Amino acid sequence: MDRLLSMNVFAKAVEAGSFSAAGEALNMSSQLVGKHVQALELHLGIRLLNRTTRRQHLTEAGFAFYERVKIILAEVEAAEGLAAMSGGPPRGRLRINAPVSFGVHALAKRLPEYLASCPEVSVDMSLSNRFVDLIDEGFDVAFRVGELSDSSLIARALAPYRLRLCAAPAYIAAHLPITHPSELTQHECLGFSYTELRTRWTFEGPDGLIIVLVSGKLMVDSGEALLMAARAGIGILLQPCELVRDDLASGRLVELLPEFPVPTRPFHLLYAPDRRMTPKLRSFIDFAIAAFRDDAQPADAA
Repeated sequence: MDRLLSMNVFAKAVEAGSFSAAGEALNMSSQLVGKHVQALELHLGIRLLNRTTRRQHLTEAGFAFYERVKIILAEVEAAEGLAAMSGGPPRGRLRINAPVSFGVHALAKRLPEYLASCPEVSVDMSLSNRFVDLIDEGFDVAFRVGELSDSSLIARALAPYRLRLCAAPAYIAAHLPITHPSELTQHECLGFSYTELRTRWTFEGPDGLIIVLVSGKLMVDSGEALLMAARAGIGILLQPCELVRDDLASGRLVELLPEFPVPTRPFHLLYAPDRRMTPKLRSFIDFAIAAFRDDAQPADAA
């Protein structure tokens, strides 16, 4: 069998979760999907997938092979896109990585505009708060919050990332009033795991930065879960503007200490310098810069 086609079928089987789902996506039978995977296993001399009647999972070797296959397929697609660089329309699959809250509450809302303007492009979006390796993991672009440590990537600046401090009216009514960031040490603060927001919150005051070491009974690695806890009156929330905007507008949450804003954080769109500037990549970069630049959104957006 065509080895490249088999790689594509194998990757789709992994991503879809089953041979039947992959077959539907690729317009082929589940039996043919299985034959492609078996052909790869025979060629490589290793088992890639362990399957039962109910589920499948990658072997250790299969996972390593899948990670490399994603890169190979992305490079093949980029190479094929070179022929369209003279003026052809954007087409092909675009792999995007973005922080979870931004991806769910900001990027996902704007993606229909991009897809409508580029009907031959399909988007594969991965939402994660970890720093991905664009090259090794086969992403075309990534949105990243914070200072950039990897100078090998091309970075396009977007609107700074902003956070807001807020709590439910029920929490505010049942606890001591808050007039200064230092008083947060007397309150239940909802911590965001694996970041400095776990225990260290920073504010801008008239005399400079104010750093507060906060604590609380709940720490979660999901902004959405922390939002639910804040709505329930469990504690005080410090999270991105796009996550809390609707709750602030509806009154489910109330902003605290607006006179002590949280310092903004840099926000960039990244892509590799050796990533071929295909029409799909250029079209998305232009779209993202227009959609998320500083003057393209409300002042409290990120």
